[in-house]
Amino acid sequence: MVPDVSTGSDTRGLIVYLFGPGRRDEHTDPHIVAAWDMAGAPDPGRDPEATYTQLARRLDHHVDLRTRELGGHKPPQHVWHCPVRTAPGDRYLTDTEWAEVARRIVAATGIAPEGDEKACRWIAVRHADDHIHIMATTVRADGRRPRTHRDGQRAQQECRKIEAEFGLRRLKSGDLTAPPTPTGAERAKAQRQGQQVTARQWLREQAYAVAAAVRTVEDYFTVLQSLGIQVKTRIGPETGDVIGYSLAAPGDTAQDEPVWYGGSKLAPDLSINRLRERLPTQNVADRPQHVADPDEAWRHTTSALHTAHTILNSGDEAAAQGHLAAFGDALYNVASATSGPHRAELHAAARAFDRARRSTVRADHQAATALREAAKELAYASHEPGGLAIALVFAALHLARAAAKWHEQRGHQQQVAAAEEAFRHLQAGYQRAAKPVLADLARRAPRATTIRRYEDDLRAAIPDHADRILTDPSWIALTTTLARAETAGHNPRRFLAEVVAHRELDTAEHPAEVLNWRITTQPNKRARAARRRPIGATSSQPSASTPSATAVRTTQPEERGRHGSRPETGHARPRS
Repeated sequence: MVPDVSTGSDTRGLIVYLFGPGRRDEHTDPHIVAAWDMAGAPDPGRDPEATYTQLARRLDHHVDLRTRELGGHKPPQHVWHCPVRTAPGDRYLTDTEWAEVARRIVAATGIAPEGDEKACRWIAVRHADDHIHIMATTVRADGRRPRTHRDGQRAQQECRKIEAEFGLRRLKSGDLTAPPTPTGAERAKAQRQGQQVTARQWLREQAYAVAAAVRTVEDYFTVLQSLGIQVKTRIGPETGDVIGYSLAAPGDTAQDEPVWYGGSKLAPDLSINRLRERLPTQNVADRPQHVADPDEAWRHTTSALHTAHTILNSGDEAAAQGHLAAFGDALYNVASATSGPHRAELHAAARAFDRARRSTVRADHQAATALREAAKELAYASHEPGGLAIALVFAALHLARAAAKWHEQRGHQQQVAAAEEAFRHLQAGYQRAAKPVLADLARRAPRATTIRRYEDDLRAAIPDHADRILTDPSWIALTTTLARAETAGHNPRRFLAEVVAHRELDTAEHPAEVLNWRITTQPNKRARAARRRPIGATSSQPSASTPSATAVRTTQPEERGRHGSRPETGHARPRS
């Protein structure tokens, strides 16, 4: 059951909407199911003699009195509105049940506490099987305003109790860290325009993707503008610094004016202050240059994901929350740097994890600098290195599962659901990408004598896991990877022991598969020895300083992702 509290100032306008046909003729049989006084509330839906104006005047009775006392000035935002909707698949409630729901919510939110004879006037209108609209005028009979502080959260808490008592689907409680949901008007507008996501949702995703790729707040605004997004900043009068900003999507207008969304209204961690925590100002000379080996970006990020997994089990909540925020950025960069049929699943995972990247735990972003910087290297990666890229996705799906467990231990229900959804997308993407690669490795297996030698090495290096590994379907594929590692200068027996010593193998469902990707991420020993020179020493490598409009992969506005279900091409991805 989902409540959605908002306020306004037009009593009659809201009544006309509630008893009218709806924006798309979706309202059927609108009528009052509960009110402050059923006998005193005219019902335009059931009483032919009742009018919208009569009902508005009855609701506004105390507002009018207060207005006269104030010399003709109505209290601001005096109309309180709360739609309440059951979850998809729930049974339909009767009018009597909806009336009880309405009475409990107005009591819980402070609109009309039980037994308070001077409470605000309110009505509950039902015009569909699965929801009602509660409307109130927020001036009490004694002229005071009701105490509605944190009314949205209190409405949610009451709905959780109602779900349990009514046998409805138990939804997950929020913690006030979720981004604002699109309004009904925004959804209707997107539908009229043939778009599957609203402008607010599209802007949020673009903002996250750009923030993941850039290294400074200045670059953040530059890249957003290069994507055709309008940026409006608010400057502090004393410092001259940016103290806030708003974004407008291309072509999204009202009365021929852009529709602006503040950064914090897109998501709490997209406010200018939260961005500055993740994107400190850096001098160009201090910024990382391109690595000499383009595969290193993928290795660095995979290694940082493994470190993040360890941090989640360390007990340092601030550091763990910082790594979850950085992981959210990393998912966007992994998706943008990936090609192939699994790319859509990676984009879906990044979008899903947005809700799991924040909680009431304050993040220590500095603790996660290594992961964030490693992931930014992917935004400049010149190619996707096959097995290394799959190994990174494999590490990401395990971190998503660990994130779900971390949130579950702390009662973060919405974040658990988001992390689990991201895990499912990552798992689907991994399976789609890994299956042909593992099959190809199995086809390229070394001779039987070499496989037997590797089996002896395995039993000597990790005897506790040998039987599980040898019966794993990916064992033959692992022998090919071991052969490549041996060719690259590694001793198979010592190499196996080292790889297992870095991280435990007990919880692995497919240990041979895990070892395969761990070994894949290790650098080529001989190639590294031959390449002993400083990073960025080659003058032909361009600097990864400031992304420009020409360095961003994008499309024309009419082809942007918000016109489809997978906004993939609008992500910022500066190229080398």
